[in-house]
Amino acid sequence: MKGLGRGDRGAAQTGRSPRPSPGTWSRQTAIASGKVKVDEERMSLLTRANGKHARRLAAFAIILAPAAWFAPIPTAIMLACGVLDVSRHHKVTYQLVEEYFTGKGLLTWLLSPINLLADLLSRKPRGAVPFQALPAECQREIEVCVAAFVTERALITEAIRPQMEKGRRAMLAFRWFGSPMPTPIRVAAFEQPFRYVKTIAVSTFRGREQTSWHFGPQRLTYRVLRNLDPIDSSDVYIAVDDRVHFWNAEPLLIFDDTMFHKSVNGVDALRYCLFVDIIRPNRFHAGFELAVKTMSLVAGSFRAMFYKNWSFVR
Repeated sequence: MKGLGRGDRGAAQTGRSPRPSPGTWSRQTAIASGKVKVDEERMSLLTRANGKHARRLAAFAIILAPAAWFAPIPTAIMLACGVLDVSRHHKVTYQLVEEYFTGKGLLTWLLSPINLLADLLSRKPRGAVPFQALPAECQREIEVCVAAFVTERALITEAIRPQMEKGRRAMLAFRWFGSPMPTPIRVAAFEQPFRYVKTIAVSTFRGREQTSWHFGPQRLTYRVLRNLDPIDSSDVYIAVDDRVHFWNAEPLLIFDDTMFHKSVNGVDALRYCLFVDIIRPNRFHAGFELAVKTMSLVAGSFRAMFYKNWSFVR
């Protein structure tokens, strides 16, 4: 029994396991306590997530049941439009369906009849829109905005930087659905009477910032994003449906933002993107113009709803 202490020899003679030293015992207790704490946190997160899903489903059923009873035809039409809208995605997941019908996509669902009508009156690419597929005049307007964004980069970033000292995301908006916005600086090129360009802004993320998966509300316009200084990293990107667009591979992206999407800045540096909305190429431009002007009347409410996590630079 050489090498065993007195307590260990007694344990060996009686067939019991050696008793751990006080230091070992405290370490084992700490490890076990840590594991229990992690397990409890995981269970808590899982319980909260399940509770959120259950509340959403219950609210959906409470609203849908009386709607189907008192207005069966309009309810059936809305459900059919929602299903058609969701089916436009290449990758349909439970998360997408739940968010669309009970979460961040509720307004997109309510506007789905208008959005589907807009599809009938215009070209219908899903996800990314090739720059070359746009009308020549629309391409020229985008090029004017991008050139001004790059040329006035110092002026623009200086106006935004103080907002980012404490904020997570900032938006410097020059024009919103055709309406001029108050800004601390002027960029003459953004004040032109564009035919297609309706929103001009600069979106900024602080380091290690990202959005959740979400939907834009309407398809009268397409979203144009142009990264100012693409960082050579695959941690800075935007995911749209089943595709991921890396800014270091291509700094320009034009897409239908009613598709499920998420933007990520996974590095420490600030990420600046030109943020433009253009009227979709269509067969009834006057009608789209009128619809966008009408939308500008409620654009303030949309900003409050969709950009609650953003600070607007004034």
